[in-house]
Amino acid sequence: MKLKFCGAARTVTGSCHLLTLENNFKILLDCGLYQGHEDLIEDFNSHWKFNPQEINLLVVSHAHIDHIGRIPKLVKDGFTGNIICTHATHDLAAIMLLDSATIQERDAEWANEKNMRKKNGKKNEALYTVEDARACMSQFVGYNYNRWNKIAPGVEVFFTDAGHILGSATVTLKIRKNSEEFTYLGFTGDVGRKARPILKDPVQMPQVDYLISESTYGGQSHDEMPGDLNHFWEVVNTTCNINRGKLIIPAFSVGRTQEIVYMLDHLQSKGQLGKIKVYVDSPLAVNATDIFTVHHECFDNEILEYITINANPFGFNGLKYIRSVEESKKLNDSNEPCIIISASGMANAGRVRHHIYNNIENSDNTILFVGYCAEGTLGAILREYPATVKIFGKELKVKADIKIMDGLSGHADHDELIKFISTQDKKVLKKIFLVHGEYDRQQILREALIKKGYNEVNIPLFGQEYELK
Repeated sequence: MKLKFCGAARTVTGSCHLLTLENNFKILLDCGLYQGHEDLIEDFNSHWKFNPQEINLLVVSHAHIDHIGRIPKLVKDGFTGNIICTHATHDLAAIMLLDSATIQERDAEWANEKNMRKKNGKKNEALYTVEDARACMSQFVGYNYNRWNKIAPGVEVFFTDAGHILGSATVTLKIRKNSEEFTYLGFTGDVGRKARPILKDPVQMPQVDYLISESTYGGQSHDEMPGDLNHFWEVVNTTCNINRGKLIIPAFSVGRTQEIVYMLDHLQSKGQLGKIKVYVDSPLAVNATDIFTVHHECFDNEILEYITINANPFGFNGLKYIRSVEESKKLNDSNEPCIIISASGMANAGRVRHHIYNNIENSDNTILFVGYCAEGTLGAILREYPATVKIFGKELKVKADIKIMDGLSGHADHDELIKFISTQDKKVLKKIFLVHGEYDRQQILREALIKKGYNEVNIPLFGQEYELK
């Protein structure tokens, strides 16, 4: 067998790994969109390290765009096989890919308008269209957690709950070598954290021979426990009640937004939130929240008990979900203290950029980051507390307070990753491949795993291929 790394190699985006079996059957693990440095995006997203027509099967870990965002292009370019995932991932992928396609079309339209003004004759095309996104959904096949399912001749898959977002899974492939022997290959996808709001804790994977592991927070620890309500309330109270300002929270539409709303629901139930208005400004988040309500199989015991006394954990007086652009713009015209939760979580696109643009020069306001921001994104820049920042071509003074709550991160930190991987028997596990991480962090995680007794720990280069015996 051969394993080729076609994305998320020494970077935290564009997850995509190609497994070629002895009989030349090709399985792709994830097919994500590259997000981050503008100069690298087009080159990565438009080109493949393989022929899409030769891929027989795609297995998806979860529905974040950096893991599924190129699927419509894969299908458009000739992939005809099944797309294997959990049931919740299937449902989320439908809305995530339609939203991504809409952005692709708008970006192409905006670029062409710019080209016309410059009269350079250049024509930009969307990476894929809404029609492409709709077309690929017919190839999705959903499966339950904790069951071995045959997905191809001699190949079975086993999904365990990764605790990262709704429907997220670690992937174990059982591949027949001969009548009595099998090779087990594991892929962590993105590993979540224990005791996070809403979701179950990550479940350990079956024993494998080879492991592809994420490494996002290698060498780094989260200072806070997940869902630290006291710290969150302190930020809300200072911004909205004391400073009478706006609290702007860039948050992924799937997962992080629902966690924040759930925490605010608790504050409202306790009578702490008072008359502070809360706006979820993301059509995608509205749709995603609807999907959350029908997938209780992913919920932990805490929220299941909470639902018995509060039937809607994602809705309360003072909370408004916003779909229209007109309503979104009105939020920037208002001076009322409020909380605005808006995508994207890395502030590299979407409505939240406009909210930051309009509010960053007011010292009464706060911008709260609640998760990882890839290098080169606006979120990553602001997390470094710059004096000024350029948004929409204009240099702005950073007067708003910048706050960070990485306790809400959906990724396991260094120690949590070590603990997750360490359940694998060192005598059985032949090789570990670290992906989905910046190189300096991967090196720290690699050294820690070697000290634990895992000798074959690799950090693949983009396009590098390994032989698996």
